[in-house]
Amino acid sequence: MQVTETQNEGLKRGYKFTLPATELAETVDAKLKEAQPEIEMKGFRKGKVPMAMLKKQFGPRVMGDAMQEAIDGALRKHLDESGDRPAAQPKVEMENGEGWKEGDDVIVNISYENLPAIPEIDMGKLKLERLTVPAEDEAVNEALENLAKSAQNFEDRRKGSKAKDGDQVVIDFKGFVDGEAFEGGEAQDYPLVLGSNSFIPGFEDQLVGAKAEEEVKVEVKFPEEYGAAHLAGKDATFEVTVKAVKAPKDAEVDDELAKKFGADDLDALKKQIAGRLEQEYAGAARAIMKRALLDQLDDQVKFELPESLVEAEAEQIAHQLWHEEHPEEQGHNHGAIEATDEHKKLAERRVRLGLLLAEIGQKAEVTVTDQEMTQAVMQAARQYPGQERAFFEFVQQNPQVQQQLRAPIFEDKVVDHIAEQAKVEDKKVTKEELEKAIEALDEI
Repeated sequence: MQVTETQNEGLKRGYKFTLPATELAETVDAKLKEAQPEIEMKGFRKGKVPMAMLKKQFGPRVMGDAMQEAIDGALRKHLDESGDRPAAQPKVEMENGEGWKEGDDVIVNISYENLPAIPEIDMGKLKLERLTVPAEDEAVNEALENLAKSAQNFEDRRKGSKAKDGDQVVIDFKGFVDGEAFEGGEAQDYPLVLGSNSFIPGFEDQLVGAKAEEEVKVEVKFPEEYGAAHLAGKDATFEVTVKAVKAPKDAEVDDELAKKFGADDLDALKKQIAGRLEQEYAGAARAIMKRALLDQLDDQVKFELPESLVEAEAEQIAHQLWHEEHPEEQGHNHGAIEATDEHKKLAERRVRLGLLLAEIGQKAEVTVTDQEMTQAVMQAARQYPGQERAFFEFVQQNPQVQQQLRAPIFEDKVVDHIAEQAKVEDKKVTKEELEKAIEALDEI
């Protein structure tokens, strides 16, 4: 195999591979001779089929296999010897494909963009701030009050009181469409919190002001997109009997509340809440430090980027942002979406940082464990309740999806590796200052 360089500009590489017809013919003959002892053909005993007939019967297919193996082998050898790392799958085109005939040399043009050399960085010169926020009593008490509201009870209002928004009414009801009762439109002793929007739009509003032992006729219209097709868009009448009107009452912040949430007593619950809050604060602080680290790396480390990777990333960013701006469009029949200069600038940052972190991670031998992958798959599977098993099988059969789950874990581990060697200063801030720092991340 003869290899001739045809392009070497920046990261772009081009080569012409020439496979002599004689070498190709020798390979085909060798493959046929190897297979000959096992081949049977009508009129001949097993292993006794003449080579000329084997070439006529199997030659074209074997020739194609021989070409592919020769080209693949030559490309692997070239990459091993040159040390090149293609940014994407090399483009392979047969130059004389249309007019090629047996006995001609095979000429193949191969092109790719080489991954750039990544410069070394002195991680010890990186300076980072790690924000720390203690769980203050005010935040713990606020969380306790929210828990009490979520565990609220309802007590009967004074006889004759009118139901208010937020009250619970205990009702019997029966629904009719076109004068006929419909399946699923009836219940007894149903506890309904007014304003919860758990019923058809307009239903709860018509019970505001109702009293216990009062009968109310509620008239509503089922939404056009209602789940039951036979009811969608239909006018309905509900005969409702209000059996009780109850006012909400927050649970007391005491040991009993603590026990409802699995704690031994109120002090233990406060400690749990404080620990959870500080864990949330630490997660937010880590996100802020990670952004600062990536910003420093992006400023300090510059190298040439493969155009194909930048273009692909810019197109993906443009496509994703377009769908965020047009949530009503679920499919992809929306025509071409042009990547702007802003998209390309963001793509350059992502590609640069991605290549840099990959290089640092490889040199530091950072890996994603099977346990970490399993946890990531389990977390992703929670988005598909009832279909977890099918999702696991889908991931197992799709290496691309596995890579999508593995990539953020790898990135976070590399970021942690860099942060361990950087100069990190702890800075105590308030909850409000932390929230402002998080909001600033979204604005960038």
